Amino acid sequence: MQLFDTFLAALSWQNLFLALIGVAAGTAIGALPGLTATMAVAVLVPFTFTMEPAPALIMLGAIYTGAIYGGAYSAILLNTPGTPSAVATTFDGFPMAKRGDGDLAITVSCIASVFGGLIGGLALLMLAPPLAEVALAFGPIEYFWLAILGLTLVAALSGGDWVKGLVGACIGLMMSMMGSAVIGGDIRYTMDSTILLSGIGVIPALIGLFCIPVLIDLVATKEEHLRIEGKVASYRLGEAIRISLANKLNLARSSVIGTVIGVLPGAGGSIAALIAYSEARRASKSAETFGHGNPGGLIASESSNNATVGGGFIPTLVLGIPGTPADAVVLGALLVQGVKTGPSLFTEQSDIVYTFMFGLLIATVLMLPVGLVLGRYAYSSIIAVPKAILVPAIALLTVIGSYAIHGNIDDVIVMFGVGIVGWMLGRFGYSAAPIVLGLILGPLAEQGFVQAWMIGSATDNLLGMFFGRPISIAIIAIAVLTLMYPVIARRKKKRKLRNELTSQE
Repeated sequence: MQLFDTFLAALSWQNLFLALIGVAAGTAIGALPGLTATMAVAVLVPFTFTMEPAPALIMLGAIYTGAIYGGAYSAILLNTPGTPSAVATTFDGFPMAKRGDGDLAITVSCIASVFGGLIGGLALLMLAPPLAEVALAFGPIEYFWLAILGLTLVAALSGGDWVKGLVGACIGLMMSMMGSAVIGGDIRYTMDSTILLSGIGVIPALIGLFCIPVLIDLVATKEEHLRIEGKVASYRLGEAIRISLANKLNLARSSVIGTVIGVLPGAGGSIAALIAYSEARRASKSAETFGHGNPGGLIASESSNNATVGGGFIPTLVLGIPGTPADAVVLGALLVQGVKTGPSLFTEQSDIVYTFMFGLLIATVLMLPVGLVLGRYAYSSIIAVPKAILVPAIALLTVIGSYAIHGNIDDVIVMFGVGIVGWMLGRFGYSAAPIVLGLILGPLAEQGFVQAWMIGSATDNLLGMFFGRPISIAIIAIAVLTLMYPVIARRKKKRKLRNELTSQE
């Protein structure tokens, strides 16, 4: 009966209006390159301080989920991820837009985002306490092996050239080690430059690697930025629904991956999207089309990164441990509201927390009409704007997005430097995706390794620390299988081809 009452409370006109405004505002901010979901929540959180706790939480949750989806717009239309979690969306979203299916890509991403958000929200509603206990079982060594598992994805993200993917990931790892060490604070690889003292930030690097090469290519070529055949179609909702139904297993698997990754503090939507994309590509019968405009890759990325929203709120609400930086901002807003997170939250202030959970689900549903309408106009606008205006506008957004993170011009310099390096590497066939993967996972791997080494040395059980924990063993086994899969698949393909040639003779 209490659940039904909180559901009705979430459906009040005030909460519905706040959810609608939050989704629209979050989507608009998330669509701008460099303005992350965390920034969207942080910028708008002061507006919630005068509200009651439940409506304030609903609005913050709506802003967060809208911003995660909003990152897909620029990822699809400009090949520039609006948020870090939209990195994998560029792999197939931009090729779809280039061949004239940008409207379809936006609709497919919207449906996948809503589905993934609903799975994450339902997990938050039903599985919060047990999943939070799973998150607590992860120590430093589990995070290290999780990062190593993530690095095995280079085979899926390197366009078929595993060696170049591995080199790209190593470049990303080296970039992640510039500046002060995660533990100890030692200054490394700065080349006596004060600009690199704070290291290479993920957001400036993302903007540089994905946006600067696009800008250079737009200037260097005479062709239109998007190729549109005939009249611009409408939402293409029926076609997008058929594609989503055809990818139903991919949709469900990616949403579950996103939810589970979201539960792990510090992992976030970018790691979830990359893992889900790799699994979708591995399970697909047309894996060779991934990276060339396969909607399955788009579905995997968008469903998983939106599922992390609900998953990330599980440790935030149950344990007071924020799953992502955006969750940390929401946690701060909770404290301002007088809401104390922890296991007692579900008994002492259950009306607030369950109203918020239902409100998050409602905001996710509202994301469908809001996302379709905003995406339709975004697509039409990008097509209509000539390159002479579009290029300076994108360049301005890259500068603003890089500078707005810390208000530091050094981030802008880093963005341009990394972007030029990325463009030069791209000329030699090196993809930006493995570099980003190494940059994102580098600090996670380093911190986990150093902490595990220190604990293992202190307890005189170094080998057992790295290889003696059940969760670690399971992650290692999955990583080995992931590494072996391309070799096994290649051998099967050669054996099949040999058998076909033999049978023809």
